Amino acid sequence: MAKCQRNGVFETVVVDRGGGCGRGDSFRRMILNTMRCGGPRSHRHGAKQWAAEKPTKQRDPKQRPECGPEKEKEKEKKRNGGSEKLSELLRLSDAEAEAAEEAKVRRKVEALEELKGVVKKLQMDGDDDVFKGAVEVRRVAKENPEARSNLALMGAIPPLVSLLDSENVESQVASLYALLNLGIGNEENKSAIVKAGSIHKMLKLIESPNGPPNAALAEAIVANFLGLSALDSNKPIVGSSGAIPFLVKTLKDVDKTSSSQAKQDSLRALYNLSISPLNVPLILDTDLVLFLFSRLGDMEISERILSILGNIVSTSEGRKGVSIVPDVLPILIDVLNWTDSPGCQEKASYILMIMAHKSYGDRQAMIEAGVASPLLELTLLGSTLAQKRASRILDRLRVDKGKQVSESFGGGMGANVSAPICGFSSKSADPNLELVECLEEEEGMMSEEKKAVKQLVQQSLQNNMRRMVKRADLPQDFVPSDHLIKSLTSSSTSKSLPL
Repeated sequence: MAKCQRNGVFETVVVDRGGGCGRGDSFRRMILNTMRCGGPRSHRHGAKQWAAEKPTKQRDPKQRPECGPEKEKEKEKKRNGGSEKLSELLRLSDAEAEAAEEAKVRRKVEALEELKGVVKKLQMDGDDDVFKGAVEVRRVAKENPEARSNLALMGAIPPLVSLLDSENVESQVASLYALLNLGIGNEENKSAIVKAGSIHKMLKLIESPNGPPNAALAEAIVANFLGLSALDSNKPIVGSSGAIPFLVKTLKDVDKTSSSQAKQDSLRALYNLSISPLNVPLILDTDLVLFLFSRLGDMEISERILSILGNIVSTSEGRKGVSIVPDVLPILIDVLNWTDSPGCQEKASYILMIMAHKSYGDRQAMIEAGVASPLLELTLLGSTLAQKRASRILDRLRVDKGKQVSESFGGGMGANVSAPICGFSSKSADPNLELVECLEEEEGMMSEEKKAVKQLVQQSLQNNMRRMVKRADLPQDFVPSDHLIKSLTSSSTSKSLPL
């Protein structure tokens, strides 16, 4: 049964094979097709309006249906075709991956063969072949970490170290830079280069009786010292070898032969070496500390200089060596005011913090030099690290001030009463006499203020003793003599009276 609309009036009709509103077959086919194809059960405009729509044209029976077995086969075919294409793409990608892997392996094999050829040149007898081999090692190892490891494993380091004995300066320079590149970022190679005896041979080139070394040769040696000293285990070896005086000489450049690069490398190498406490005495044997303070103010190197000084003051010998430099504290305090260089402020405050923590004399010298004001300013305007270090210095100075005030107003009375002021001999026949003599000597050294305060204390004690005797109804001669009261009170007042 369905509703049909005729001339705007809805009527109820029975849908059967015979028709109904004249459109029964067409209407039934639409319903069946909708159910087969999974279409919506109600159209957008509602069931009433959908029932009133004009009948569609009769479909040709020979026309392919919109859905059905044929449609499903077509969809299946499309799906199979997509799967086949995906499989084909996967097969192509696998093939390309295998080809790429094979190409990678082939390149590795070719690179290894090239490295074998380079090492073979180093092992030849001809100087020209060895020189070419060193040049090749320098080129290959410059930007290839894997090549550095492989060359060392193939035995390239010993021939390069042996090449330093050559009389040809170009061969020496080529060998030095080849060794330098082999050690870049490779701790095993740096250790192997030192164990092969390279440091001794480099110093031998420096100490040549033919005069100062070639500028290019000296620069290459400094660069190697810089690279090798970056390894912690190499620091004591390089420092004790005699390299420090050479680096200091290159840095000072008194004879004006060092290049700018050599000076920078020398300063950085000295920083590496100063990290090891074993090298600090060797650095103090030179005039490096004095030279560094004289160059403090050159903003290009000041931060590095302060880093070296910070490493030096970390040891007791280093602190002594730094503290004896003329005007060392005013120079460091001045650095605290470098607001445009936070790194220098942090490092200068570190040096002052170490010195203040370890030495009372340095703390007093800092106070006299006027360190308080810059430190207070640094706690407000400095970087986080500089503020923390400045606060620690101020706390340490404040503790000393508190102790002084405490001692001045009797903070240490208990200890002073029990401890003798002067040393007594156990064999003395009359200890009281010695006590009186000691007190008389001490009285002569006391100021007039202290004498006056001491007399007041003695008088007060004597009056109290007399009142106690009177209350106890004791003989009047029981009151202690002034001499005895003086001996009792002097030990408790001599060091605790206010200044």
